[in-house]
Amino acid sequence: MKVLGIESSCDETACAIVEDGKKILSNVVATQIPFHEIYRGVVPEIASRKHAEWILPVVRQAVSEAGLTFDDIDAIAATNRPGLMGSLLVGLTFGKTLAWSLNKPFYAVNHMLGHMYAAHLENDIPYPYLGLLVSGGHSIIAKVNGFDDLEILGTTIDDSVGEAFDKVSKFYDLGYPGGVIIDKLARKGNPKAFSFPTPKMDKGEHRYDVSFSGLKTAVIHQADSFLNPGYEKTVENIAASFQETACRTLVSRLMRAVEDTGLTTVVAGGGVAANSRLRSMLAEHKELNCIFPPLKLCGDNGAMIAGVAYHFLARGETSPLNTTACARIPQFKRGLANLESFGRR
Repeated sequence: MKVLGIESSCDETACAIVEDGKKILSNVVATQIPFHEIYRGVVPEIASRKHAEWILPVVRQAVSEAGLTFDDIDAIAATNRPGLMGSLLVGLTFGKTLAWSLNKPFYAVNHMLGHMYAAHLENDIPYPYLGLLVSGGHSIIAKVNGFDDLEILGTTIDDSVGEAFDKVSKFYDLGYPGGVIIDKLARKGNPKAFSFPTPKMDKGEHRYDVSFSGLKTAVIHQADSFLNPGYEKTVENIAASFQETACRTLVSRLMRAVEDTGLTTVVAGGGVAANSRLRSMLAEHKELNCIFPPLKLCGDNGAMIAGVAYHFLARGETSPLNTTACARIPQFKRGLANLESFGRR
């Protein structure tokens, strides 16, 4: 089954064709970064207008690069949640219209399921495992029981890690996107220069939760208070120390989940999964089998959407053509109580 997947939840106009949920036949991503970087962040109105302008040529390019025609496509999929409403509606409306015009089945995909599935496109990963979803909008630790079954253990109580990266970068006028720039600057700095604070959530329902609002505030407004003797206040040192603290916060909560569930396979997804320090930090835990998507599949892309949709379609599920977009999704239900079944709490 060849599924055409469309992704337009934020500022990437993307389309890919994936065969049988694994084989990527084409994967086209048109980035809008040059149009947003002067504002140091995504402007929703610009994003939706660019999607409307680019969606048709991007889809045509994906079909052409796959060496197919539209008649060769077996099904259509598009992201419908979560994301910027205007951006979502462009891709979703185009996908539904294309499916209707070709008389092909259609499925609307949860963007977060796509990010969790991205690593599966190039790896055979048995369930269950622990998932680490880290992006501009989400920071989630989950027990993943299946491609559509995420049992949420922890999440952010305020800012996501990607949002913190972008805001710190914007304040220090480093550029956009913040995560990529801070990652590069951090390699020239010393992570021991600043001792930035970490969240104190160690017990009860917040055992696996993360928080980045306090860290962001400390880096932006109180950096001098956390500068260690003998180090200079340079943007490189700030970037290195901030990145180190953010990654250690994520990994510390993840390791609690490893201890409590007994699961030693960890799969990461989302834009921050491309962060070099997060990858190296997890690699230090030799007892874990850590699987990351290739860099090209960490950011938003149509291949992850097509891959997830294949599994829904293969079991006979489709989405009605009156399916609409949703900017947010209800908070995933926490699975903390279910950990008792492991006999580890």
